[in-house]
Amino acid sequence: MRFLVFCVLAFQSLLALGFTNPIKATDGSDPFMVYHEGSYYLTTTTWNNIQITRASTIQGLKTATPKVVWTDSTASRCCNLWAPEIHWFNNSWYIYYSAGTTGTFDNQHIHVLKGSSNIIGDSQWTYAGRIAIPNRDVWAIDATLMFLSSGTYLVYSSWDGANQCLWISKMTSATQVGNTVKISTPTFDWEKVGANVNEGPEAIYGPTGRTFIVYSASNCAGTGYKLGLLELTGSDPLNSASWTKFSNPVFTSANGVWQPGHNGLFTSPNGKDVFHANSVTPGTCDGNRYTAVQKVNWNSDGSPNFGSPLALGTSIAEPA
Repeated sequence: MRFLVFCVLAFQSLLALGFTNPIKATDGSDPFMVYHEGSYYLTTTTWNNIQITRASTIQGLKTATPKVVWTDSTASRCCNLWAPEIHWFNNSWYIYYSAGTTGTFDNQHIHVLKGSSNIIGDSQWTYAGRIAIPNRDVWAIDATLMFLSSGTYLVYSSWDGANQCLWISKMTSATQVGNTVKISTPTFDWEKVGANVNEGPEAIYGPTGRTFIVYSASNCAGTGYKLGLLELTGSDPLNSASWTKFSNPVFTSANGVWQPGHNGLFTSPNGKDVFHANSVTPGTCDGNRYTAVQKVNWNSDGSPNFGSPLALGTSIAEPA
């Protein structure tokens, strides 16, 4: 099952002990969670380095000390470190993240770190390379991996004119991909509040075999940030016609949780989801955003049901 790191969580058995949101009250942007070998590993955007927080429970993440695992003085990738994600690929742990140059957001690209151990917390991380898209090596952020029977795919966000869109490439190695295809452009009004944006993609796989991508829509500043949903309805993920967009958002502001977005979907002992949000509205795109975790359920047709954000301070059972 999966959980949202906003967050939204998926099917689970529950223990008596629980946690409350927020999990990370500041610098909680772009959260991503992995559960492995009895520990939760949480990463968020801190702008100038990559940190991992480790704990045996979600509640424990609130007081655990983050470990800085990467800083970089190389001019082309020194700054604006965003959206780190930890993925197991080809028998190694990798961190995929966005970074660029000082003084501007215009030079962001996707970079990769490789871990030295099969235990995340024991790894030393080394720079593995920048992902250069063969047919479109331009500004790119928010990379995630999607695992299908036909292979592993890189899904990310990149501008195309006035639209920040979602793109996909098939991976040939941990740091190399094939040509890219655009699979989602902001078309609905709810995707164009403040700016025309689709970003922060995350794959989620339904219990009946359906495959989806959850993504963030509209500008992260202001009042419009929310989650939308794509489904792989065709046989070829590299064919834009194989993707169908849901006409309505699937996760929006509620209960004093404003502009929830940039989710991560993680598997706890039996599954969950995380996301970030603002404590005020209009919201901002900075370190004032917090990390929250919430369960993701499944509808009878096999589509994900994210529900609404729970009010901060609500007691949520730890996943079993």
